[in-house]
This record gives sequence, structure tokens and C-alpha cells, in this order.
Amino acid sequence: MESHEVESVIPPVPELDEAAMVAARRRQGELTKPPGALGRLEELSIWLAGVQGACPPRPFERVRAVVIAGDHGVAGAGVSAYPSDVTAQMVANFAAGGAAVNVLARLVGAEVRVVDVSVDSPEPAAPGGVDGTAPGERYRVRRGSGRIDREDALSVEEAERAFLVGRLVADEEIDAGADLLVPGEMGIGNTTPAAAIVALLCDREPIEVVGRGTGIDDARWMVKTAAIRDAMRRGRPFAGNAASVLRVVGGADLVALAGLLVQAAVRRTPVILDGVIVTAAALAAERIAPEARRYWISGTRSPEPAQAIALGALGLTPLLDAGLRLGEGTGALLAVPMLRAAQATLAEMATFDQAGVSGKSAEAAGAGPDPAQYSDPT
Repeated sequence: MESHEVESVIPPVPELDEAAMVAARRRQGELTKPPGALGRLEELSIWLAGVQGACPPRPFERVRAVVIAGDHGVAGAGVSAYPSDVTAQMVANFAAGGAAVNVLARLVGAEVRVVDVSVDSPEPAAPGGVDGTAPGERYRVRRGSGRIDREDALSVEEAERAFLVGRLVADEEIDAGADLLVPGEMGIGNTTPAAAIVALLCDREPIEVVGRGTGIDDARWMVKTAAIRDAMRRGRPFAGNAASVLRVVGGADLVALAGLLVQAAVRRTPVILDGVIVTAAALAAERIAPEARRYWISGTRSPEPAQAIALGALGLTPLLDAGLRLGEGTGALLAVPMLRAAQATLAEMATFDQAGVSGKSAEAAGAGPDPAQYSDPT
């Protein structure tokens, strides 16, 4: 999968609606509060207005957490504290509603969908389609991705299919009414390819990106560092091509996540990014479809060092820092109430004139928010 081949079939990412953002900035200056007093909620509300092309932005009606599941051959090197069998077992747990992502999704009014693109099981570990009735084979690329310290994660054809699966999933969700997407992942060993992707795309050394993943000890950490080093040695000739980096040192799940993120941006649908795996996919997706990041915010800061590096390259600052390292979309789901709060405060707060508060609309007094304050709302 080469970047030019992918880019040739991706429509340009639309710009945010500047008129709606100007109107949102103006309204923020008229609300009954000192300018900037709601901090990042103000920034988020202006961003939402630009994404939706409406001021005030509309409340979210259908929030969907989409968990992309896949196994990784590099788990066989001993980079994780858990065996690969856990991936399929956890997918079953998602389906039964018993995982953390299910609990948090219920808490914030979201629904969970699981997509098996490369779980190492004889049959798809999850049903397909928005309602779970489509054949899972439609979304499945292969059984487990290749062991990246020794071989490519995917063939060219498999990578192309995985990217299309991600775009398909985004289209299905948006066509079914999703107006906010929360991508998550499940796959034992997946922090290893995520770290290799970030290191190659940001020109970092293995020691700078390797983290503890599932809570590995020092011995496994050294094994993991060596695996990332060997994967990077194989991937370095492709470092200037994000699509090829995903194919060589990533995996079907990471490629599918990149496809989903690109297509969400093309469809003007906001996304909350989760931890290191989703953020690594986002870094590659932004290289494949420049300015796709306009439609993303970062929900959570991960203890994994690769995420901080990727976020720096993307220019994104997480909304929350709660020490989460589970993945699945859990940290991003915790940020959903903040996004709802941003929408609601801009839409529902009274203005100075409406409330009869004496003296001053901030705009009338010439004290409205500085537009530069909101130049990068993420």
C-alpha cells in the first residue's frame, strides 16, 4: 500500500466552517461570564461549530465507540504480559457487555461496536455491520498480522483491504446516524507496532518510544525494545511513506483505524482519539490525508511515551490525564461529557442582554475573546 495509491481515492478533507466559528467566538463573548472563563470548553464549542457548520452546534444524538480488534505476530516474541488468546476472549467480553469500554459507553450514552479485522481465530470473533447482523468475514483481512521484527505485517493487497475496511466502517456508522465517533482497539502486543510506527514517522529511537504496555517487567521491556528496534530496521526504508510504514511495521487493525479516521474527516464527523494505538494510527492518517486532524480531538493522555510524541507531531493536547492505559476507547469515552458540556454551554447559556445582567455584553464592551486564542481549538 503506497501513499499515492491511497491518496488517489480519498477526497480532499474539507475545511472547518469559518463563518460558524466566527459566530461561535462572537457568541462566547456575549455569554454571562468573563471572556475565556470556561477555558477549553469555549475552545471546544468553537471547534464543534466549525465541524458541524452551525452556531450554536447541535447536541450529539448518536455516539459510537468502534473497537477495531486484531492480533499481532510480534506477541510471539514475548512483548506482552498476556498471551494472544486474550484478544478473542476480550472480543467476546465486549459482545457480552462486560468490558470497561461497555461500562463507560453506557455511562456516557454511547454504543459499542466491535470489528474483527485480524483476530487470530478460525472464524471471525465478532459479527459485522452496524447492527451486528452482517457476516463478519466482510471485515476480516487475515488471521493475525505478521511478526514485524521478522516480516511485513501485511501484504500490499491486505493493507489496501484493511484501509478500505476502516473507511467502510466509518461510512456505515455515519450513514446510520453517528455524529461522534470514538475509535478504540483490542489486540495483544499492539503497543509494539504502534511504537514502531511513531518512531519511524517522527524519526525517534526505539528507547524513546517503548513503554510498559500491559504492565510488563524489565525483562519483557528489553525484549520489546529489541523487537521495536528490529521492526524499525526493516521499516526504515519506508519512513517517508506513512501508508507503507503501516503496512510493514503496523498491522491490519492499525491500517483499518487509519482508514476510519481519514473517512470520518472526509465526512465532516468529529472523532475523539484514545491512547497510543489510536494516536499512532492518527499520525499515519494525517500524513496520508493532510489536515484530517481538523476533525479530531485527543481525549486522554497515555503513559506510553509514543503517544506524547505523536500528539506533539499532530499538535493535539489531550482533554484528560487520568493515567489510563487500557485502550479500548476508554479514555476517549471519558472525554465525551466534556464535549457535550462545550456544546451545551454555548447553546444554552444566556447572553448578557437576555439575562439583564448590567453593563455589558463582552462583545459590546470590546472585550470579546481574542480570535488567536482559538486558532488551534484542539
